[in-house]
Amino acid sequence: MSQNFESQSCGTLYVIATPIGNLSDITRRAIETLEKVDWVAAEDTRHSKPLLHSLGINQNLLSLHEHNEAQRTEQLLEKLQNGESGALISDAGTPLINDPGYFLVKRLRQEGVQVVPVPGPSAVITALCAAGLPTDRFTYEGFLPAKSSKRILALEALVSETRTLVFYESPHRLMDCLQNMQQVFGDDREMVVARELTKKFEQFVSGSVGEVVTYFTDNSDKVRGEFVLMLTGAELKTDADSEAKLVEVDKMIQIMLKQSLPVKQISEMIAEITGEKKKTIYQRVLELKAC
Repeated sequence: MSQNFESQSCGTLYVIATPIGNLSDITRRAIETLEKVDWVAAEDTRHSKPLLHSLGINQNLLSLHEHNEAQRTEQLLEKLQNGESGALISDAGTPLINDPGYFLVKRLRQEGVQVVPVPGPSAVITALCAAGLPTDRFTYEGFLPAKSSKRILALEALVSETRTLVFYESPHRLMDCLQNMQQVFGDDREMVVARELTKKFEQFVSGSVGEVVTYFTDNSDKVRGEFVLMLTGAELKTDADSEAKLVEVDKMIQIMLKQSLPVKQISEMIAEITGEKKKTIYQRVLELKAC
């Protein structure tokens, strides 16, 4: 285990959350910090300049995005080591949460430069707190892959996840993503889609996956803005559930064995019916056949 001790001669980087829509959500601490630092590193300076202007703040803006983060990190590290203090902001919400900044913060921590969070808006938390889904345990998955085949694979890996699932999605991929979710999770999983959070046309659409797909299919004018997709997790299976399922699987295997079906065919058929792994079923078929 290693420890990094902050250098007293270095400046400080403040990681500052900014509004995701409603400018009134900016905190007093965020404003005071943005006013006092020597510079502000922003994901898109064209987006951040109007925000700072609305707050009456005139700051030296530097760009820091996914394409220049490695190079910019070394420049900002040098500034901080020379005693300057800076702020990191994203286009909206909390930096690093599906936004640039991880490489920078990790590097600064390694070099013993102080990094201070200035908390505020985050679309993930904003959506969850008003969705009416379980929030005691959740997993944030960010944006799913752009290609449908890879997106389906990513969703299939989450089918048995019992925590509430949270995703981001853009309007031009929303319908494809929802249809993939319907394909993987089925029609009945409870779901909430939040759009345009904290803005004038903020909306929460709740229902089963099938109902949500139908809603946006019938209301294509609502497929606008930024989306947070939330699904309830899979039901937690008890030992009793597992035991009962095993009994049913054994019954199916025994019936098929009496019909003299090949072991491989039996395992493939039952795996398709139950969703269990073929290898697991195959081993069980061999065990029962040997009895």
